[in-house]
Order: sequence, then C-alpha cells, then structure tokens
Amino acid sequence: MTAVLSLTDRPALRRGVRPGADPLTGETVLLFPEGVLILNETAAAVIQHCDGNRSVQEVVRAVGEVYDEVVLEDVLSLLRDLITQKLLVSTRG
Repeated sequence: MTAVLSLTDRPALRRGVRPGADPLTGETVLLFPEGVLILNETAAAVIQHCDGNRSVQEVVRAVGEVYDEVVLEDVLSLLRDLITQKLLVSTRG
C-alpha cells in the first residue's frame, strides 16, 4: 500500500527512529528498534529537513538549495517509502 502524501504534509521521524552515523563508514543511517537503514547523501539531506515543522514542499526547496536538479517525485517517493516502512510519520498541513 502506497502512502498518500501531499505537498503541504509535514513529515517527521517516527518516535524511536533517529539519525546516526555508521561507525565504520561514516555514512548516515536511520536507527530504529528493528534495525538500521543506510541512507545515501541526498536521502540523508531529505531526512535532515523532516522535522515535523516543514512541509514536503519546503523540504524539497531546502534540499534543492544544496543539490542541483532535485526532482519532486523522487523526494515524494523516498518519503512515501519511509512512511510505508513506518520510519516516518506525516501530519496534514
């Protein structure tokens, strides 16, 4: 089931999920009770802006200021996947 997400929704890490760094590689990871998810650089940048205060649109804009050619649908796909995996929650904006 695909999560429904709009540009005004405000994503945030689910309770018990936190960002961290892999001690061997230094890569950004999401730590959660059931495991660890290794994030690539752009996914880590997206997660950094998911604080529950910023809308999806604001997250895309912030990441686009750092990375060229940020594609809205790519960010939405990442956020939907993380919501489906129960690593993110989103409140309606």
